[in-house]
Amino acid sequence: MIRRLRHKLIAACMLSLAIVLLVILGGVNLMSYHKVVSDADAILAVLATNDGTFPKHQGGLQQPPPGELGRKPDLFDQRGMSPETPYESRFFSVLLGEDGQVLQTDTGQIAAVDAEDAAAYAQSVVKSGHSAGFRGNYRYLLCDDELGSRVIFLDCGRSLSSFRTTLLASLSLALLGLAAVLILLLILSKHIVRPVAESYEKQKQFITDAGHELKTPMTIISADADLAEMECGENQWLTDIRRQARRLTELTNDLIYLSRMEEEQPKLQCIEFPISDVAEEMADSFQAPAKSQEKDFSLSIQPMLSFTGDEKNIRKLISILLDNALKYSPRGGKIELRLEKQGRTLQLTVSNTVEQPLEREKLSHLFDRFYRTDQSRNSQTGGYGLGLSIARSIVVAHKGKIRAESPEGTTLSVVVLLPR
Repeated sequence: MIRRLRHKLIAACMLSLAIVLLVILGGVNLMSYHKVVSDADAILAVLATNDGTFPKHQGGLQQPPPGELGRKPDLFDQRGMSPETPYESRFFSVLLGEDGQVLQTDTGQIAAVDAEDAAAYAQSVVKSGHSAGFRGNYRYLLCDDELGSRVIFLDCGRSLSSFRTTLLASLSLALLGLAAVLILLLILSKHIVRPVAESYEKQKQFITDAGHELKTPMTIISADADLAEMECGENQWLTDIRRQARRLTELTNDLIYLSRMEEEQPKLQCIEFPISDVAEEMADSFQAPAKSQEKDFSLSIQPMLSFTGDEKNIRKLISILLDNALKYSPRGGKIELRLEKQGRTLQLTVSNTVEQPLEREKLSHLFDRFYRTDQSRNSQTGGYGLGLSIARSIVVAHKGKIRAESPEGTTLSVVVLLPR
């Protein structure tokens, strides 16, 4: 349990850190990419309004009016661009007629693309049906022209390269950070869970010691009750003493067994045995009690199934599930045991009708120690809330899974999946 707690702590911390890093670095890189796109679109918008070129005399400062010395041209005021933008930008444009024929190409501001390549780029953009986007490292804009359509391309290679470098660096640093935190957690988590581990160890030791200490008094009480009955004869009080002594003895034995299964994790005596025959044999012992309580007990066991595991514990598992179904089903209710092969696993299902609808939030607590759906803790059923906890420990010891289902609220099904 402590090992699982430690693993959950590490997983929760790593997941939380990963989410925080994803939000921060994702936001930063998305804003960086958006900046690249918005700057490119601003330049393309200027080029589109001037037939694929920058306006004349916009690259430097014009003679400013009196009183406005050093004022930038309106183009850069409105677009938020530097006066050096026309000299830094590499672009080309292609004018296409209505029939898609190339009427004009302008590659004077770029050296990496010739007229033939420019025409191919433009025609691929028209075929795509998009008015803006990327073609490789080129951001394009399709706009209407008096003679047809003009496609303007802007080289964003440097900006995209810078963005990719930043993205790769941030991902690398994030992975290094996660690895560093994981190493620290592996070291520090032992100290973090140590108080919990010590407390749980003391609790486990207390249960084990108390169980062993209670065994002797229970044995003496039962023996004294038998002797008293021999001298005084059978009476109600002696019967009650023996019944409650047996109940305490069973409770003590189950507590010790549960503690040993969950914490000491004893090595199972695994052998291959016919689980179909075992399930049918265990079910036969519950036929008479079910009939006496007017309960319909049905079996659906796939024959010739074998399983490699601890036969004694599997018998105890089936007995616990059937005993639980028999105790908590109403008189005249239905009980069903199903055993079948599901792929590479065996599915054991024990279902029973219930008197009151079960709430879904309570299903996950059915396997807790001393938990009962009856909050009044009525002891008329004879149980004390450890059966399903023991069943879960047996299933976990066999590397299996166990869950409780109640789709309609009127039937409780305990499903066990055992790997073959």
